[in-house]
Amino acid sequence: MIIPTSGFAFAEHVFNPEAFAQYLDISQLEAEKVTFTFDDVSYDVYYGYHGSLDAMGSNSVFPILSSMSINEERKSLEIVMETVPEKTDFWVRVPEDVIYADGEKFTVIVNGIDTRYDLMKFPNDYVIGFIISEDTKNIEIIGTKVIPEFGASAIIILGISVIGLVYFSRKFNIIKNWTRIN
Repeated sequence: MIIPTSGFAFAEHVFNPEAFAQYLDISQLEAEKVTFTFDDVSYDVYYGYHGSLDAMGSNSVFPILSSMSINEERKSLEIVMETVPEKTDFWVRVPEDVIYADGEKFTVIVNGIDTRYDLMKFPNDYVIGFIISEDTKNIEIIGTKVIPEFGASAIIILGISVIGLVYFSRKFNIIKNWTRIN
């Protein structure tokens, strides 16, 4: 008995690729990360250095990140470095929900100097890579939108304050005394 077979095997019936929220990437498995939480939603921001995967297990000294934070007023991601032992590449993988730039045109400022960068786009993330030197302390990645950008709580507070203002202006005639029509 001969059974016809195909030279191709497909695993869609076993593994549904749409069941996962994000594609697996080696950078996420081996990189360091900072987690931001806004409105009970967590966002992971991964970062690394040139050769950080290649040099695993070696005596290579890597830069040390001191802090990473969101600056809502400047619509930016601020990074403070503790030490940078030598000139190296630095990259940050950021979800577009955390920081977004119209036309994918970010501004990267290293120690107050506008710096060129490489950009790679994933389905829901950006990877922004650039060079940092030994004297690097402050890095700022500026976009056009960051979280929380008018979260649900801000809209609720605004709505309650407008309703309260309308209620008190109708209940008390203070405003009528302020206006004068001749």
